[in-house]
Amino acid sequence: MIRTSTNNMTHEQWIEARRSSIGGSDASAIVGLNPYMTQYEVWASKMGLIQEKPETEAMRLGHDLEDYVAKRFEEASGKRVHRENAILRNGHFPFAHANIDRRIVGEKAGLECKTTSALNLKKFANGAYPPTYYVQCQHYMMVTGWKKWYLAVLVLGKEFLWFEIDRNEEDIAALAEAERTFWEYVEQKREPDADGSASCSEILSQLYQRAEPETTADLTLLRKYLLQRSDAASQIATLQETVSECDNRIKQFLGETETGTCDGYRVTWKNGTRTGIDTKKLKADRPEIYQEYIKTTTFRTFKVQEDKEET
Repeated sequence: MIRTSTNNMTHEQWIEARRSSIGGSDASAIVGLNPYMTQYEVWASKMGLIQEKPETEAMRLGHDLEDYVAKRFEEASGKRVHRENAILRNGHFPFAHANIDRRIVGEKAGLECKTTSALNLKKFANGAYPPTYYVQCQHYMMVTGWKKWYLAVLVLGKEFLWFEIDRNEEDIAALAEAERTFWEYVEQKREPDADGSASCSEILSQLYQRAEPETTADLTLLRKYLLQRSDAASQIATLQETVSECDNRIKQFLGETETGTCDGYRVTWKNGTRTGIDTKKLKADRPEIYQEYIKTTTFRTFKVQEDKEET
């Protein structure tokens, strides 16, 4: 392994070092197992096309409680851990790096510390844990060559859990191949195929914020996607009409009743109020105030129109 100390790194230097290869938190997105991030977003980040996401409260909490989770693991397992203040790399996998939370003293093993909401407790039922954690730990074993990884999870206000994850050579081989293939896109500055995730939609909106007026592209090569989209939109409309019919029949039955129940379901049709500003009246009566608070934003509207004769 090659160790690059992080002791004297600035935050900007650390971010740049992480951009130069694939980290454990990127791995699950690359293999399609991260519900919050996709391969396309990882690519845009590694290319430096988008800014790092600002630290959320959940991220801050996880960082601040890392020491606590590590100590709880020591208490529960009887093992000792040591902080690894370095970015780890392996010459066999030049496209990857590992920023591990802790290494286990006296073992060829590491520790990943996680903090999660009590709402996620069901994800750990019967000894299970999210696949993103598994992929991250296998990635670390790929880089370090170690035989085992421990996972310590603090479910806030509910439970402390820890797991042993053994090295799986088959999974590591598949993961290495996926990461190697992905990294070719970065090295060759080739854009990977977009996917249907909200993450991808958001990144595309960031990358292509403005259109060149009066420009046109030939979409012949993408016509199959337009046909697929048309078919899917038709199915969605049919399904939405089915949902609306079901809703209306239930509303008809409820009438003026607020709540309805049956085995496995609870339906509410509650009263509500909404308060808003009549912008038309404000603009007419107090234009100086309207102008003071008006805000203009720019955006691109995506619209697909079908030529029935052509399709």
